[in-house]
Amino acid sequence: MMMMGEPSSRPRAPPMRQTFSPRLSNGDGHETKAPRSITQYTPFSRNTRISLALAPCALFLLDLGGIPVMLSLSLGLLLSYALDSFSLKTAAFFSLWVSLFVSLFSLLFSPTFLNLPFSLIVLAFALCAITVFILGVWASLQFRFLQLEHPSVVLSLETLIFACTPVVASSIWTWASVSALGMHHAPFFLSAFLCIFYWAFSLPRRSSFKKSPSLERFHGGQIPDETLILGPLESSIHTLTLLFFPLLFYLASHHRVAFSSVNSICDMLLLFFIPFLFQLYASMYGALWWITKDSIQLHGIRVWNGAVALVVVTVCLEIRVVFHSFAKYLHVPPPLSYLLVTLVMLGSSGGAGVYMVGMISDSFSSLAFSALSVMVSGAGAVVVGVPLLLLPVPVISGFYLARFLTKKSLPSYFIFVGLASLTVTWFVVHNYWSLNIWVAGMALKSFCKLIVASVVLALAVPGFALLPPKYRFSTELGLISHALVLCFIEKRFFSYSNISYFGFDDDVMYPSYMVITTTFLGLGLVRRLFLDNRIGPKAVWVLTCLYLSKLSMLFITSRSVLWISAILLLAISPPVLLYKDKSRSTSKMKPWQGFVHGGVVAISAWLCRETIFEALQWWMGRPPSDGLLLGFYILLTGLACIPIVALHFSHVQQAKRGLFVLVSVGLLFILMQPPIPLSLAFRSQLIKMAHQSADDITIYGYITSKPSWPSWLLITTVVLTLAAMTSIIPVKYIVELRAFYAIGVGTTFGIYICAEYFLQAPILHAMLVASIICASIFVVFTHFPSASSTRLLPWIFALLVTLFPVMYLLEGQLRVRNPLEGESEQEEYATLLAIGARTRLLGLFASIFMLIALEIKFELASLMREKALEKGGVLQNQATRVGGLAPKYRMVQQRRVVGPTPSFLTVKKLAAEGAWMPFIGNVSTLLCFTICLVLSIHLTGGSNRAIFLITPILLLLNQDSDFLIGFGDRQRYFPVVLAISGYLVLLALYRIWEEVWHGNAGWGLDIGGPGWFFAVKNAALLILTLPNHILFNRFMWDYAKQADSVLLLTLPLNLPSIIITDIITVKVLGLLGVIYSLVQYLVSRHIRIAGMKYI
Repeated sequence: MMMMGEPSSRPRAPPMRQTFSPRLSNGDGHETKAPRSITQYTPFSRNTRISLALAPCALFLLDLGGIPVMLSLSLGLLLSYALDSFSLKTAAFFSLWVSLFVSLFSLLFSPTFLNLPFSLIVLAFALCAITVFILGVWASLQFRFLQLEHPSVVLSLETLIFACTPVVASSIWTWASVSALGMHHAPFFLSAFLCIFYWAFSLPRRSSFKKSPSLERFHGGQIPDETLILGPLESSIHTLTLLFFPLLFYLASHHRVAFSSVNSICDMLLLFFIPFLFQLYASMYGALWWITKDSIQLHGIRVWNGAVALVVVTVCLEIRVVFHSFAKYLHVPPPLSYLLVTLVMLGSSGGAGVYMVGMISDSFSSLAFSALSVMVSGAGAVVVGVPLLLLPVPVISGFYLARFLTKKSLPSYFIFVGLASLTVTWFVVHNYWSLNIWVAGMALKSFCKLIVASVVLALAVPGFALLPPKYRFSTELGLISHALVLCFIEKRFFSYSNISYFGFDDDVMYPSYMVITTTFLGLGLVRRLFLDNRIGPKAVWVLTCLYLSKLSMLFITSRSVLWISAILLLAISPPVLLYKDKSRSTSKMKPWQGFVHGGVVAISAWLCRETIFEALQWWMGRPPSDGLLLGFYILLTGLACIPIVALHFSHVQQAKRGLFVLVSVGLLFILMQPPIPLSLAFRSQLIKMAHQSADDITIYGYITSKPSWPSWLLITTVVLTLAAMTSIIPVKYIVELRAFYAIGVGTTFGIYICAEYFLQAPILHAMLVASIICASIFVVFTHFPSASSTRLLPWIFALLVTLFPVMYLLEGQLRVRNPLEGESEQEEYATLLAIGARTRLLGLFASIFMLIALEIKFELASLMREKALEKGGVLQNQATRVGGLAPKYRMVQQRRVVGPTPSFLTVKKLAAEGAWMPFIGNVSTLLCFTICLVLSIHLTGGSNRAIFLITPILLLLNQDSDFLIGFGDRQRYFPVVLAISGYLVLLALYRIWEEVWHGNAGWGLDIGGPGWFFAVKNAALLILTLPNHILFNRFMWDYAKQADSVLLLTLPLNLPSIIITDIITVKVLGLLGVIYSLVQYLVSRHIRIAGMKYI
């Protein structure tokens, strides 16, 4: 091993030269660059590479763990995010690691682990633990404080994640592949994944955090060793893992048959020598930099070791693949066939290897290469049985291929393409044309035509790519044609996945992984050609959409899904792929182009209606309704328009608001599923046949339906509300429009409520609609006041409050106990309907009063904030005059402008004339609380838990001079605590009275009776809980500190109530007393510490 400071033998890494820092000159001819401080924050630049490897591993572990792991991880990540948002970086860091370890131990109890033997449980859990640890390391690298405070730790973590990810990710990916495809080919899966991740992580990579001195001090811009992520030890371990791990895995999983046959021995040799050949190829990009720094020595290692490995791999492939699977295509008897096949395979692989390492550099080597190519082509033609008259065709094609590779003659390549196409056509016709077989739903002759066309296009595209730039359209046309043919073939194979040959249809024709493989190979080829400027952006757009559309076949079973997905992607992707003018900060797309693209997206989504219908039918088990189908169509259109708005019209508020309304309308149609009588234009023949099927009743049974036309009213109400919120309807500026809007929304929603919930009570319809119109007018004009709204709104609220008892009394009083005794059947049914109507009426008015209270609370808070801004305005103006800078307010501090006309109220006038707002807000809050309390008692019988859900309503109380004197923001929690304590005390007294006077007398006689002893005992225990409640309620009013001795003396009084009492409510009061005492002590201590700090 040479010294680390020797500059003449540094490893080269051509793909990474573009990341080197620019040169700096110090003026004396020497170029220097000061090393960047490690304490400066530098984001981790390898996140994309890491995510491609570890994100699927995380998803696989989540799938193994199920809901417990998902819940624990989600809660932990939410906690970590919350702590990080409060700038508690260290706490967020540790909470992240705790959530990962909790998720790991939750994974141990999943059904997947419980069904395994103990040894496999240990191995699987160890692998999962290492994976979770690496995920935690990756997450830790995202913390900025860790790099700034512990730079050496960050460097170690970066090295650790690059050292462990290839092995860990390969193992998890192999596990997932085995779960999906079986164990038979698992060692080959592992070998393939190791090769992929070796290339991604083990080649020399510069650290994201270590910056070296000027790279120009090293010859050729070579990477210094001190800036590499991995050292010699990690690189050597990766090499040993790549070579021996698949082989050892094969021996462990096939140890009983490992040496029982020649095929098994060939498998083991392939598992070692194929990664070895890959390792030698990767050494051309610096993979073996840790062995030697001498480029000549490395070249010798590649040549001699590659030759040996190539011979072994060729012989094994002959035995394992050629003579095992393709022996029927060999028309030469053995042993001559062995010699010719060896010549073909070894000659072709050897010639390709020699050409790749650059050993063809003079006329003699070119002549030898041409002779080898001619010999291989002739031997291959003889082996497959090419007639003597056609034998010169493959021989000449091999010669011209060699001439193209050595002389770079483009005409030679096209001659090779023509002759090779003739050879391929002869082979396909000779072997398959006469067979009467249907493959993938079509005759084999048609399939042969497609195969020949695909091969010819694949051979011609490389030649097209080498043409001058003005002929670039030929490359694009060839690639698009080949992609279309490939999509058609794979669509037929995947849709008709079985072979139909005289009734035998059990063999799978085209597996899913082939679709994935060809998709990503095509995308990689497109990206490479685009970076080399061989194709333009429009071809990239078309090809990307075609290749990605193939993946839709894996999830949706519709036979037309591929072409529909391609059309939809072609409509969605132009804003992402075609408009890339980064020099313009505003919209890169003109408004008319945006409308055109939106229309194209809508048409494309309409073409997808049958695919949407089939997907919904598969999901629901029955044909979806027209409203549901239309909702998904609108939702798909809205989601497809997101790239247009997000990338090109993000500065246009109307575009974002319109998109929001469109998506909301789609969700409304999905939820409400309104009837669509005029849907003939939306339907197709497939949808009609599905709805008119005579088997619907037999399969799905009778489906009862109720009138669904009121859903249109609710949709209209919500759409009008969204349009007003997004200023599509300018209710903010026009008073008359505001009035019509409030009346219209109230009318539609009122009619919907009447038709949906009060259909059997027509006497209430007019008053219900009037009540909701009053509520709508009140809320709208409170939010956007007018000149006369402050005088009219109290009367509108008074009308609303008056209508409530009138409507309730029209239905009678609420019956809590046994309302059906002594009544006929019709009277029982009528009374039951009346009780349900009254309950819904109470719920409706509780919601109305809650909405009014929330609106008034919001308006009063806005007024208080504006008053605070007005008081600070003088100081800000003085600071502006001194500094010359205009004050900047945050968005929440800016009061909305109601309108430009002087008829609107100013803030001071609204504060002067709107003194009724706190009073009405308090009345609404108390009415809402009372109604909710009545509903709770009626529906739950007086639950202990219900009061904790109801009392937060009292937080909406406001300070006013008439109703709540002395009540302010400081006392906002006092009503909540007082209501909880008072309700529970009264409920406990009621429970005691109920047990004493309405208990089971027989039970009471057996154990002494529920008489005075029971009442006195529980009443005394109830009294013991009161001191803490009284102290805490008083503390919530004035926050006066109590002596610690008082709290210590009253706290134990709650323990007998918790332990001895027979009433659950008394136990709850005791627990609350303990909690109140502790909270009072902690709050008092916090106030005291804050006061001391202030002093």
